[in-house]
Amino acid sequence: MPGLNYFNYFTEIEEHFWRKRGAHLLVSPLDWAILETWQKSEIPLEAVLRGIDRAFESYSRSRRGSGGRPLKSLAYCVDAVLEAAQEMQEAAAGAGPQVSGKDSAKEPFSHDELRHFLEDRRMRLLASAEKHGAASPHLAQQLSEVAGFIPTLKTLLDSPAKLDYEDFERRLTVLEDKIVAALNAAVDPDTMLGIRREMDHALAPYRRKMSAEQLATIERQYIQKRLFEVFGLSRLSLYYLK
Repeated sequence: MPGLNYFNYFTEIEEHFWRKRGAHLLVSPLDWAILETWQKSEIPLEAVLRGIDRAFESYSRSRRGSGGRPLKSLAYCVDAVLEAAQEMQEAAAGAGPQVSGKDSAKEPFSHDELRHFLEDRRMRLLASAEKHGAASPHLAQQLSEVAGFIPTLKTLLDSPAKLDYEDFERRLTVLEDKIVAALNAAVDPDTMLGIRREMDHALAPYRRKMSAEQLATIERQYIQKRLFEVFGLSRLSLYYLK
Protein backbone atom coordinates (compact mmCIF):
# COMPACT_ATOMS: atom_id res chain seq x y z
CA MET A 1 0.00 0.00 0.00
CA PRO A 2 2.33 2.74 -1.23
CA GLY A 3 2.29 6.43 -0.41
CA LEU A 4 -0.86 8.15 0.76
CA ASN A 5 -3.06 5.10 0.23
CA TYR A 6 -1.20 3.38 3.07
CA PHE A 7 -2.61 5.83 5.59
CA ASN A 8 -5.88 6.51 3.74
CA TYR A 9 -6.73 2.81 3.99
CA PHE A 10 -9.88 3.21 6.10
CA THR A 11 -11.16 6.25 4.23
CA GLU A 12 -10.82 4.70 0.79
CA ILE A 13 -12.56 1.48 1.85
CA GLU A 14 -15.38 3.42 3.52
CA GLU A 15 -15.96 5.57 0.46
CA HIS A 16 -15.86 2.57 -1.88
CA PHE A 17 -18.40 0.73 0.29
CA TRP A 18 -20.65 3.80 0.35
CA ARG A 19 -20.50 4.10 -3.44
CA LYS A 20 -21.42 0.45 -3.87
CA ARG A 21 -24.34 0.82 -1.47
CA GLY A 22 -25.49 4.08 -3.02
CA ALA A 23 -25.85 5.68 0.39
CA HIS A 24 -23.48 7.62 2.66
CA LEU A 25 -24.00 5.91 6.02
CA LEU A 26 -22.05 5.83 9.24
CA VAL A 27 -19.81 2.78 9.46
CA SER A 28 -20.84 0.59 12.39
CA PRO A 29 -18.50 -0.54 15.20
CA LEU A 30 -18.55 -4.00 13.63
CA ASP A 31 -17.49 -2.59 10.25
CA TRP A 32 -14.66 -0.66 11.91
CA ALA A 33 -13.50 -3.83 13.65
CA ILE A 34 -13.43 -5.60 10.28
CA LEU A 35 -11.51 -2.71 8.69
CA GLU A 36 -8.93 -2.83 11.47
CA THR A 37 -8.65 -6.60 11.10
CA TRP A 38 -7.84 -6.21 7.40
CA GLN A 39 -5.37 -3.43 8.10
CA LYS A 40 -3.55 -5.35 10.83
CA SER A 41 -3.45 -8.41 8.58
CA GLU A 42 -1.79 -6.19 5.93
CA ILE A 43 -4.37 -7.05 3.29
CA PRO A 44 -3.64 -4.72 0.34
CA LEU A 45 -6.15 -1.98 -0.36
CA GLU A 46 -6.61 -3.26 -3.92
CA ALA A 47 -7.59 -6.70 -2.61
CA VAL A 48 -10.14 -5.19 -0.23
CA LEU A 49 -11.77 -3.09 -2.94
CA ARG A 50 -11.79 -6.03 -5.34
CA GLY A 51 -13.33 -8.28 -2.69
CA ILE A 52 -16.05 -5.72 -1.91
CA ASP A 53 -16.94 -5.55 -5.61
CA ARG A 54 -17.23 -9.34 -5.77
CA ALA A 55 -19.32 -9.47 -2.61
CA PHE A 56 -21.79 -6.95 -4.02
CA GLU A 57 -21.99 -8.89 -7.29
CA SER A 58 -22.70 -12.10 -5.38
CA TYR A 59 -25.23 -10.39 -3.11
CA SER A 60 -27.11 -8.89 -6.08
CA ARG A 61 -27.72 -12.44 -7.34
CA SER A 62 -28.97 -13.67 -3.97
CA ARG A 63 -32.63 -13.75 -2.96
CA ARG A 64 -32.21 -10.86 -0.53
CA GLY A 65 -30.29 -8.77 -3.03
CA SER A 66 -32.67 -9.37 -5.90
CA GLY A 67 -35.52 -8.51 -3.55
CA GLY A 68 -34.13 -5.03 -3.05
CA ARG A 69 -32.66 -5.43 0.43
CA PRO A 70 -29.35 -3.53 0.71
CA LEU A 71 -26.07 -5.12 1.76
CA LYS A 72 -25.67 -3.63 5.22
CA SER A 73 -22.24 -4.61 6.51
CA LEU A 74 -18.67 -5.28 5.49
CA ALA A 75 -19.07 -8.59 7.34
CA TYR A 76 -20.69 -9.96 4.19
CA CYS A 77 -17.48 -9.14 2.29
CA VAL A 78 -14.99 -10.94 4.55
CA ASP A 79 -14.64 -14.14 2.51
CA ALA A 80 -14.48 -12.30 -0.82
CA VAL A 81 -11.76 -9.98 0.46
CA LEU A 82 -9.65 -12.85 1.78
CA GLU A 83 -10.10 -14.68 -1.53
CA ALA A 84 -8.95 -11.60 -3.48
CA ALA A 85 -5.96 -11.19 -1.16
CA GLN A 86 -4.97 -14.82 -1.67
CA GLU A 87 -5.19 -14.43 -5.44
CA MET A 88 -3.00 -11.33 -5.35
CA GLN A 89 -0.46 -13.12 -3.18
CA GLU A 90 -0.31 -16.07 -5.57
CA ALA A 91 -0.02 -13.76 -8.59
CA ALA A 92 2.81 -11.82 -6.92
CA ALA A 93 4.65 -15.04 -6.10
CA GLY A 94 4.58 -16.01 -9.77
CA ALA A 95 5.58 -12.60 -11.07
CA GLY A 96 9.04 -12.50 -9.51
CA PRO A 97 10.60 -9.69 -7.46
CA GLN A 98 9.00 -6.26 -7.70
CA VAL A 99 10.76 -2.92 -7.61
CA SER A 100 9.35 -0.87 -4.79
CA GLY A 101 8.51 2.75 -5.36
CA LYS A 102 8.30 3.54 -1.67
CA ASP A 103 11.56 5.50 -1.54
CA SER A 104 10.45 7.87 -4.27
CA ALA A 105 6.89 8.25 -3.03
CA LYS A 106 5.82 11.56 -1.59
CA GLU A 107 5.71 11.56 2.20
CA PRO A 108 2.11 11.18 3.35
CA PHE A 109 2.39 13.74 6.19
CA SER A 110 4.57 16.71 6.95
CA HIS A 111 6.68 16.60 10.09
CA ASP A 112 4.66 19.50 11.48
CA GLU A 113 1.46 17.48 11.05
CA LEU A 114 3.06 14.57 12.89
CA ARG A 115 4.31 16.80 15.72
CA HIS A 116 0.84 18.25 16.14
CA PHE A 117 -0.70 14.76 16.09
CA LEU A 118 1.73 13.43 18.71
CA GLU A 119 1.28 16.42 20.99
CA ASP A 120 -2.50 16.16 20.70
CA ARG A 121 -2.38 12.49 21.67
CA ARG A 122 0.04 13.18 24.53
CA MET A 123 -2.26 15.82 26.00
CA ARG A 124 -5.32 13.60 25.61
CA LEU A 125 -3.56 10.76 27.42
CA LEU A 126 -2.57 13.02 30.30
CA ALA A 127 -6.11 14.41 30.53
CA SER A 128 -7.55 10.90 30.61
CA ALA A 129 -5.02 9.83 33.24
CA GLU A 130 -6.13 12.72 35.44
CA LYS A 131 -9.80 11.93 34.83
CA HIS A 132 -9.46 8.26 35.80
CA GLY A 133 -6.81 8.71 38.49
CA ALA A 134 -9.13 8.35 41.50
CA ALA A 135 -11.16 5.39 40.22
CA SER A 136 -8.31 3.52 38.53
CA PRO A 137 -4.82 4.55 39.68
CA HIS A 138 -3.14 1.76 37.69
CA LEU A 139 -4.80 2.84 34.46
CA ALA A 140 -3.82 6.45 35.14
CA GLN A 141 -0.21 5.37 35.68
CA GLN A 142 -0.15 3.37 32.44
CA LEU A 143 -1.63 6.23 30.42
CA SER A 144 0.89 8.66 31.91
CA GLU A 145 3.74 6.31 31.04
CA VAL A 146 2.59 6.08 27.43
CA ALA A 147 2.31 9.87 27.29
CA GLY A 148 5.88 10.01 28.58
CA PHE A 149 7.14 7.94 25.65
CA ILE A 150 5.68 10.23 23.02
CA PRO A 151 8.42 12.91 23.21
CA THR A 152 10.94 10.24 22.19
CA LEU A 153 9.00 9.81 18.95
CA LYS A 154 9.20 13.53 18.32
CA THR A 155 12.99 13.29 18.25
CA LEU A 156 12.72 11.06 15.17
CA LEU A 157 11.11 13.98 13.37
CA ASP A 158 14.16 16.17 14.03
CA SER A 159 16.52 13.85 12.17
CA PRO A 160 17.63 14.97 8.68
CA ALA A 161 17.16 11.38 7.46
CA LYS A 162 13.93 10.44 5.69
CA LEU A 163 11.37 9.16 8.15
CA ASP A 164 10.61 5.45 8.01
CA TYR A 165 6.82 5.62 8.32
CA GLU A 166 6.33 1.90 8.74
CA ASP A 167 8.75 1.80 11.67
CA PHE A 168 7.15 4.94 13.10
CA GLU A 169 3.76 3.22 12.91
CA ARG A 170 5.20 0.12 14.62
CA ARG A 171 6.38 2.26 17.52
CA LEU A 172 2.91 3.76 17.86
CA THR A 173 1.40 0.26 17.76
CA VAL A 174 3.60 -0.83 20.67
CA LEU A 175 2.33 2.12 22.73
CA GLU A 176 -1.27 1.45 21.72
CA ASP A 177 -0.95 -2.20 22.74
CA LYS A 178 0.15 -1.01 26.16
CA ILE A 179 -2.99 1.13 26.40
CA VAL A 180 -5.21 -1.78 25.33
CA ALA A 181 -3.77 -4.01 28.05
CA ALA A 182 -4.41 -1.32 30.65
CA LEU A 183 -8.00 -0.77 29.48
CA ASN A 184 -8.77 -4.49 29.60
CA ALA A 185 -7.51 -4.57 33.17
CA ALA A 186 -9.43 -1.45 34.20
CA VAL A 187 -12.86 -2.00 32.64
CA ASP A 188 -15.56 -3.10 35.07
CA PRO A 189 -17.33 -6.42 34.44
CA ASP A 190 -20.74 -4.86 33.73
CA THR A 191 -19.33 -2.57 31.04
CA MET A 192 -17.46 -5.44 29.42
CA LEU A 193 -20.60 -7.58 29.53
CA GLY A 194 -22.51 -4.82 27.76
CA ILE A 195 -19.84 -4.54 25.06
CA ARG A 196 -19.86 -8.30 24.49
CA ARG A 197 -23.67 -8.41 24.25
CA GLU A 198 -23.61 -5.57 21.75
CA MET A 199 -20.89 -7.34 19.77
CA ASP A 200 -22.69 -10.70 19.76
CA HIS A 201 -25.87 -9.02 18.49
CA ALA A 202 -23.95 -7.29 15.68
CA LEU A 203 -22.13 -10.47 14.66
CA ALA A 204 -25.10 -12.85 14.94
CA PRO A 205 -26.21 -12.68 11.26
CA TYR A 206 -22.67 -13.39 10.03
CA ARG A 207 -21.23 -15.99 12.40
CA ARG A 208 -22.00 -18.93 10.12
CA LYS A 209 -20.16 -17.23 7.25
CA MET A 210 -16.89 -16.83 9.17
CA SER A 211 -14.24 -19.19 10.48
CA ALA A 212 -13.42 -19.37 14.18
CA GLU A 213 -10.14 -17.54 13.50
CA GLN A 214 -11.90 -14.73 11.62
CA LEU A 215 -14.45 -14.33 14.38
CA ALA A 216 -11.82 -14.25 17.11
CA THR A 217 -9.85 -11.55 15.32
CA ILE A 218 -12.90 -9.39 14.61
CA GLU A 219 -14.17 -9.79 18.18
CA ARG A 220 -10.80 -8.69 19.53
CA GLN A 221 -10.76 -5.59 17.32
CA TYR A 222 -14.38 -4.79 18.18
CA ILE A 223 -13.74 -4.89 21.92
CA GLN A 224 -10.57 -2.83 21.53
CA LYS A 225 -12.41 -0.12 19.59
CA ARG A 226 -15.26 0.05 22.08
CA LEU A 227 -12.90 0.23 25.06
CA PHE A 228 -11.19 3.27 23.55
CA GLU A 229 -14.62 4.84 23.14
CA VAL A 230 -15.80 3.97 26.66
CA PHE A 231 -12.72 5.52 28.24
CA GLY A 232 -12.76 8.51 25.87
CA LEU A 233 -9.33 7.81 24.39
CA SER A 234 -8.03 8.54 20.89
CA ARG A 235 -6.12 6.02 18.80
CA LEU A 236 -2.38 6.51 18.28
CA SER A 237 -2.08 4.96 14.83
CA LEU A 238 -1.36 7.28 11.92
CA TYR A 239 -4.35 5.71 10.20
CA TYR A 240 -6.42 8.00 12.45
CA LEU A 241 -4.44 11.17 11.77
CA LYS A 242 -6.96 12.35 9.18
